[in-house]
Order: sequence, then structure tokens, then C-alpha cells
Amino acid sequence: MKIILKQEVSGLGSAGDVVEVKPGYARNYLVPRGLATTWTRGAERQVASLRKARSARDIRDLGTAQDVRTRLEATPVTLQANAGSGGRLFGAVTPSDIAEAILAAGGPEVDRRRIEASTPIKAVGSHRVTVRLHPEVIATVQVEVQGS
Repeated sequence: MKIILKQEVSGLGSAGDVVEVKPGYARNYLVPRGLATTWTRGAERQVASLRKARSARDIRDLGTAQDVRTRLEATPVTLQANAGSGGRLFGAVTPSDIAEAILAAGGPEVDRRRIEASTPIKAVGSHRVTVRLHPEVIATVQVEVQGS
């Protein structure tokens, strides 16, 4: 099934891309969440304007993204979370929690959808997360989770 992405989807593409996916993935996940629309001839015409706007924005933001990356990597991020006696958290640290902690630490505002953790953060300690700022710029942030 052909779809047009409205937003960046990790592992699939970015806004304005026309991609081929399985019908169930499009019907049950991408379209209901507003990440994509089904492909039509009329929508195909709009894709050109989306691509043009995205390319102008990406070129302009590349330098800014590199500056944000240096600020992010230099900012120490500490999070407080409820934990048991063994250091295991009650629940998990979400990307929203990380975004709020970055902002509270004096770092730049980061969209939670751009934060990716390789494994769920469910224990006290130091963890690495990546922030996809630009298709060419990825920041690695060290997050220290402390139990309370």
C-alpha cells in the first residue's frame, strides 16, 4: 500500500516521502495516529510542496542542529524517579520525562518524539539516549536516573 508520510517516522522516512508499507501497518498504526495519509494523485501533487519546504528548512537548520547537539552533549541531565530497594524503577522513564529533564537542566527544548532509547530505562543509574535533531545530526545524551 502506498502512503505519504506527514511526519518523520523512524526507520521509514520523513515528511513528504512516498513509501510502500503493508496495508495493516498503514491502516492500524500510521493513518490513525496522523503520521501518514493514503496515496492519491491529488495528494501526490502536494508532496512536491512538502519536499520543497522540508529541503529549505533542513539546509537552514543544519548549522542550528549542530549547535544544539553541542549544547545537549555538554548538559548533565539528572532525573528523579521512584525506585525500590534494589534500584529497580516503578515503571519506566519515558521520552517525555527525558525532554522535561533536559529543559530543567538548562538545555534546549527537545521534541519527545525525537528522543530514542535503545532499551527501556527501568533501573537507577547512567543511561545513554540519542536525540535525532536532523537527518544528519544525532546527539548522544547521558541521563543519570536517581531513585527516590
